[in-house]
Amino acid sequence: MNTRSKITVLGMIVLSFAFSGKATAQMMKENTVMVGGAAMYPSKNIIENAVNSKDHKTLVAAVKAAGLVETLQGNGPFTVLAPTDAAFAKLPKGTVESLVKPENKATLTKILTYHVLPGKFNAKEIWAAVKTGKGKSMMKTVEGEELTFWTKGKDLYVRDAKGNDAKITIADVNQSNGVIHVIDTVLMP
Repeated sequence: MNTRSKITVLGMIVLSFAFSGKATAQMMKENTVMVGGAAMYPSKNIIENAVNSKDHKTLVAAVKAAGLVETLQGNGPFTVLAPTDAAFAKLPKGTVESLVKPENKATLTKILTYHVLPGKFNAKEIWAAVKTGKGKSMMKTVEGEELTFWTKGKDLYVRDAKGNDAKITIADVNQSNGVIHVIDTVLMP
């Protein structure tokens, strides 16, 4: 290899490090939120972030089993109420294992889409809707039924059709195609 070729190759290597460093610096400048031990980047979509959360392994597996990965990677925007693994563990024993079976895909899809609102709603907007609604706000899910949002002290809650309440434990985890609010209970239509 002649000197000119070596310089060209060296230049390309330096440029690649410069651009990767710039990308890393850009990621560090993003206003990330830690969820399940991982930084959630607003420049990534819902799936790209969720797969990194150690607290959402069950949810990610359920989304895959329901065939909703491509949808949640789409443009959206979506507001996802994301139950943690601990929330799924509150369900009766064997429920999750049963739901992820192929023959139960329709039921699983119904439950998961009940956790998704069409549009991007941050916590401030939900709080305002609750205030305007004199203590509660009804919001229609992608599944078609409504959820009721309400507050207690400084906490924001959501109630499902069965009367179960889930507390939003981490709000406003921004995504490129929406927002995630982490919840402590699985919602049931």
